[in-house]
Amino acid sequence: MKAHLRVAQKQDCPRLLELIRELAVYERAPQEVTVTLQQFEEAGFGVKPVWKAFVVEVNEFIVGFALYYVRYSTWKGSRLYLEDLIVTEIMRGKGIGKMLFNRMIQEARELGFRGMTWQVLDWNEPAIKFYKKYEAGLEAGWLNASLSTEQILNYPL
Repeated sequence: MKAHLRVAQKQDCPRLLELIRELAVYERAPQEVTVTLQQFEEAGFGVKPVWKAFVVEVNEFIVGFALYYVRYSTWKGSRLYLEDLIVTEIMRGKGIGKMLFNRMIQEARELGFRGMTWQVLDWNEPAIKFYKKYEAGLEAGWLNASLSTEQILNYPL
């Protein structure tokens, strides 16, 4: 198997969305993927891109990707925020995730970020085991908070 890592391009977006939906099913939240292809493309390749990704191809077919954006911490400074690291189920355990994660570390170094952060579900033992190989710190005590588009639009100001 010859795997090739490269920067994601706009034409990759339909396949990336397929992988995002696959991840959402794995994470038991398929209904949560509401971004459209157009929104996804605009966010990555529009006038003001907010994300960058790397893909891994096998036989010119994308089997995994890692997507990040810049997060600013008032305590730490600019950090790489790894939004998603996804490897399609049949390709897991073949070193694809390692290729992508190592590339994220390299990217953080090259861009001079003050660290790298991400989230992992507390029940996702394979992912936790993977990150522990890197001696990643896993924090307890933080809760995720969010507002939906509807909540933002409907809030009386």
